[in-house]
Amino acid sequence: MQPHRVAFIAKLLDYPHATADVVCVSEQRFTRELERQLGEDVVPALRAYQNAYESSGADLTKDELALAQHWAKAYDAARTAGFRDLGDTDEAFFEVRPV
Repeated sequence: MQPHRVAFIAKLLDYPHATADVVCVSEQRFTRELERQLGEDVVPALRAYQNAYESSGADLTKDELALAQHWAKAYDAARTAGFRDLGDTDEAFFEVRPV
């Protein structure tokens, strides 16, 4: 039986030294770490973070706020994993989108 896959895609953007292999490995590392941190909550956490960012936070429940905070920590850990061995990443970032 296949494990449940979370429906999202992560893309490395604005990396100046991009080759297909480097980008693929970086995106895989980022995705693995994000899934390790959040499990099946990747998309709900992303949405909670976006909602918190776009509002004052007053409209969110405590659970949504906690999920948004968890997203921020998980994204930082995933970004660190994804950027490992890349060198200069000043302008680079990972875009995460539900699919």
